[in-house]
Amino acid sequence: MAKLVATLASTHHPFYLKATTAQPGDRMPQAAEWQRKIEAYRETLTRACPDLLVMVGSDHFHQIFLDNYPQFLIGKAPLYDATFYNEQREFGLPTFLLEGAEDLSRFLHQALLDRDFDLAFSNELKIDHSIVCPIITLRPQNDLPIVPIYTNIFAPPLPSVRRFYELGRAIRAAVEAYPSDGRIAVIGTGHLSLELGGPRQFMETGPDPAFDRQAIEWLRTGDIDAILASVTHETLEASGNATHGFLNFILMLGVAGACPADYVDHLDLFHTMEAYFTWYPEGDAR
Repeated sequence: MAKLVATLASTHHPFYLKATTAQPGDRMPQAAEWQRKIEAYRETLTRACPDLLVMVGSDHFHQIFLDNYPQFLIGKAPLYDATFYNEQREFGLPTFLLEGAEDLSRFLHQALLDRDFDLAFSNELKIDHSIVCPIITLRPQNDLPIVPIYTNIFAPPLPSVRRFYELGRAIRAAVEAYPSDGRIAVIGTGHLSLELGGPRQFMETGPDPAFDRQAIEWLRTGDIDAILASVTHETLEASGNATHGFLNFILMLGVAGACPADYVDHLDLFHTMEAYFTWYPEGDAR
């Protein structure tokens, strides 16, 4: 059977590449520190030596719209075009052609259906920055096949907080049941407190620093009981109108097994808290 070799969860700030490749005189003050942190985080994936990547993100209304918005969706394509025009224009993100792990996609889709998760699927999915950003930060050589999984964190009504956690557990069980000797890493991205287009968008910190600190501690310790007792859709909304991206962190904690993280780091930027977590299965890649 396949082996889960690492679980990684992070924020997906689309300006990382632009900020760290700008000319020295144009760089933001935190650029050098940000780059050091990303390179250290990248090493946590590299040392796990994965063969395949399962990547969890969310479409930012690039191709999934309110006329037909699935709660969870898996890509099943042989190739994925990546990066939309507005992401090239606004964030300076490059385009990619990502290889799809078709056999693993088919297996995971059926395995998750068997575990009572009725995922929609797409054979023609295009990838946006929720998955492009971790390719840039964690695997810039883009040399591994991927299975993309999209979650609904934007269009109410949303799945429950517990449902995200349970999907993470189901993804892990499905990965470990895959009849292969492959080494699989699961990578997911989301947000801590975040405001998009609202009055708290461009503060000196994220809109809710207290939530950010608590969220990092919950993930550092793997305290799913505290998360499920404390986090609701209403509390996430109170911390910022895009804070529902934290649901993807909860999903990744399910994949990891609700245990303490092996690697934790964060960086307070001018309007958001960036955070990075890695979990290894017991005895692997430590």
